[in-house]
Amino acid sequence: MKLKASYSAREVAAQTGLTGRQLQWWDEAHVFRPSIAPRKTDQGGFTERRYSPVDVLELFALADLKRRGFDNGQLKQLMEALRNYFRRRLSETLDEAGDLRLLTNGSGLFLQTRQGHVFDLLVDPSQALLGAELLKLKPVKGRAVRKKKSPGF
Repeated sequence: MKLKASYSAREVAAQTGLTGRQLQWWDEAHVFRPSIAPRKTDQGGFTERRYSPVDVLELFALADLKRRGFDNGQLKQLMEALRNYFRRRLSETLDEAGDLRLLTNGSGLFLQTRQGHVFDLLVDPSQALLGAELLKLKPVKGRAVRKKKSPGF
């Protein structure tokens, strides 16, 4: 994907594997809002949603989590916990060198601090966890879906 100042919902959908309707629903339900929201035009219609490069990175990660089986409610919880408890954007948790890292064990979403504290974002993001079950956590990454090559004829 060529780096641009903003991307249309159609471009984002093509790159992430999400649908335009999914992006619209996430905007309306406050799961994920585009950087440039649609606005009413003089003709009575609306402009299209536009996404920043950081938005696209975050949508890659959300699309990956959706493919792993996380539902819309869990994704909304994730985004709200990051905003409300940690005052961070999702993109800030995807960088391995950052202060916070988003992790998953396939059924839960966790945030790990540089000091090693782990918080369960879907259960109680205000309370650090203790225990050996944390050993199976893997980082969540925001990356493009690899398109399968079609057989040549």
